[in-house]
Amino acid sequence: MKLVLLTALGVGGATIFGAIIGFLFKKISQKFSDIVLSFAAGVMLAAAVLGLVIPSLEYGGKYGLIITVAGIFVGAICLNLVDKLVPHLHRMVGADIEPHHNANLSKVLLFVTAIAIHNLPEGIAAGVGFGSGDTSQALLIAGGIALQNIPEGMVIIGPMLAAGMKPRKVFICAAITGVVEVVGTLIGYFAVSLASAILPFALAFAGGTMLYVISDEMIPETHAHGNERGATYALLVGFCVMLVTDVLLG
Repeated sequence: MKLVLLTALGVGGATIFGAIIGFLFKKISQKFSDIVLSFAAGVMLAAAVLGLVIPSLEYGGKYGLIITVAGIFVGAICLNLVDKLVPHLHRMVGADIEPHHNANLSKVLLFVTAIAIHNLPEGIAAGVGFGSGDTSQALLIAGGIALQNIPEGMVIIGPMLAAGMKPRKVFICAAITGVVEVVGTLIGYFAVSLASAILPFALAFAGGTMLYVISDEMIPETHAHGNERGATYALLVGFCVMLVTDVLLG
């Protein structure tokens, strides 16, 4: 339990760490942001497949394939429904937010709310990994999510400062998005621990949410500013780094 709690804090803390970087380097180049986010997408893709989808198949037994496919689609559909309630992240980042204070403050707060809501299933994915009892795979998933949270924390600082928010309030908002992830991690861990029968479906569900975020949010964002080639290779590097890590840990 101590390891789960420390990991939850680490996953949530990665957003805060990214926010601190955002404060230090307020004008991060779009190319650098795209490369880092693509690397994180590759890491998350490997973590979703190796740490969630494949274990779901293994734990599912006779009906593993059906359970896994169903879980992936249910997870994706749930995030799709969330997207209908909050704006798409890639439409709210960077150049889409102009520094007209009053006109854009509510838009920026919507952006932060969207990130916080999207962080919940990511936290649940990390918690479900620990609920499976495979610590190395759980750490792999948590590491992938934490890496993704760093650039996410970086990109939310600029828009909030440009909208006229005070630095202290900006930091608090960034911290809240990280706390949501901590809560999600604990929810995922306890849910699977209390009902191990749902483990295969929960793993696939978590994998589906991660795959949805990668395809619907991260890849479109990194391919929207003319840096497609670099972003693609960064994604492959991130995937291979996690693949090598998984093999070495295994």
